[in-house]
Amino acid sequence: MITPLTPTPSSARAAAVLSEVFSPLRTAPFAFRLWDGSEVRFGDGPPVCTTVIKSPETFVRLIRNPSPYAFAEAYINSDVDLEGDLFATMELANVVEELQLSPARKLRILLSLWARR
Repeated sequence: MITPLTPTPSSARAAAVLSEVFSPLRTAPFAFRLWDGSEVRFGDGPPVCTTVIKSPETFVRLIRNPSPYAFAEAYINSDVDLEGDLFATMELANVVEELQLSPARKLRILLSLWARR
């Protein structure tokens, strides 16, 4: 079987990846809303900000390169929306920028995007 060069993860797989990557953060509550309307929430209480990821392709691009530049480019291109308190979003972005994933963990996450679960 030939595997496509770019995965198309299900929203359930994307939610699992987001949970794995962002669960350790201790910040104000925030959320991601995926292209099918499902939400992945972090922290207690209603989210102060929500990042809306509009397509699986955008999700893959952001996971491959989770830099502030990639998020800004996706926002400018209307591939993501930001809802809620913009100042809280900026504070959260500063915390996310400090997130460290080992190369092995990054590779495992990227390879998992081909899973259909």
